[in-house]
Amino acid sequence: MQSFPLLAAFVGGEIVDMISNTGAVAKLVLLSLLAFSLVSWAIILTKWSLLRRARAQSGRFVRAFRKAQRLQDIAAVADQFRPSPLVGVFEGGFEEVKRQASSSGMLRNLTAIQRGMQIGASEEITRLERNVPWLAITAAVTPFVGLFGTVWGIIDAFHGLGTAGAATLRAVAPGISEALVTTAAGLAAAIPAVIAYNLIGASIREFAARSDDFALEVLNAVEHSQGQASAESRR
Repeated sequence: MQSFPLLAAFVGGEIVDMISNTGAVAKLVLLSLLAFSLVSWAIILTKWSLLRRARAQSGRFVRAFRKAQRLQDIAAVADQFRPSPLVGVFEGGFEEVKRQASSSGMLRNLTAIQRGMQIGASEEITRLERNVPWLAITAAVTPFVGLFGTVWGIIDAFHGLGTAGAATLRAVAPGISEALVTTAAGLAAAIPAVIAYNLIGASIREFAARSDDFALEVLNAVEHSQGQASAESRR
């Protein structure tokens, strides 16, 4: 078991030595890739936490909505479930319900209520998608940035080989291995970004579908409450 820390330390030391022996262009490429990677990991961790909380609060909010007897009851406690995008969908429709009820005392246009919920859903999905395109940019750009560093390093290695005049593998191998470090760094930055981009995108699409379904559920509740109000007014 003690051999693993020693192996990790040896490999880490080899990588540090290899990076320290690279040229200025390779170091600049590695710093750029490090910046891309740090930003993408910050986005990944932030979005993962946000989506986890949104998923948990959405389940609680739907259960509270289905138990509520009136729309006003769920509106009074909606702020408790704020991380959920379904809260924005509900509030978009409920604001239109209050606007119509205050002007005429009854609901005249259910389509306007539906449009209000669609606007709320769009705003919530836009909030969830904020900064996510950066993951796609990182996944697309960093392999080519790393490849640029590799090509530049190989050119530099062969230039040094031509200057030295020693056409042996021993003479060119260290320079090429150092150049390939940038390709490995580019892939190390790109692979987590592309995996996270697809997983986060799938979660956001799931929230978009749930928002559409929830909007229909709210619309059913509005129609039901309107029918109850009409029946009571006829008595």
